[in-house]
Amino acid sequence: MTTFKNPDLLATRPQTKNLAIWMDHANAHLMEFTTDPITTDIISNPFSHREKEHILSKSEESMHNKQQQSQHEYYKKLGDIIRNFQDVLLFGPTNAKTELLNLLRADHHFEKIKVETKDTDKMTQNEQHAFVRDYFTNKL
Repeated sequence: MTTFKNPDLLATRPQTKNLAIWMDHANAHLMEFTTDPITTDIISNPFSHREKEHILSKSEESMHNKQQQSQHEYYKKLGDIIRNFQDVLLFGPTNAKTELLNLLRADHHFEKIKVETKDTDKMTQNEQHAFVRDYFTNKL
């Protein structure tokens, strides 16, 4: 499921653009850092726990294939958004951010985009916004 409060995340704008993504394997919370208050858009991995149980009852191999396909779709959606930014911070508690970073580095379309990862714990939305504000403010 993809919900966008800010449709401009997909629009290309020529100015310096900073994006932070708190992510795990299930959800990505996208936050654009601007002078406006930070808002959060969420992209969810389509592979749910219920779907996992249903597919697992059929076969483990089928479940693994579906999980990989869903993960690829999830990372592709994120890559399509990241492509419109110049400076991107990936942060969160799992290795999903590193998996995405490796996929981005393998694609020449992302070679001019600065992408950095930071390990963090689970965070509330307010904690995420404060982390993003501190990160990009200290970089300027």
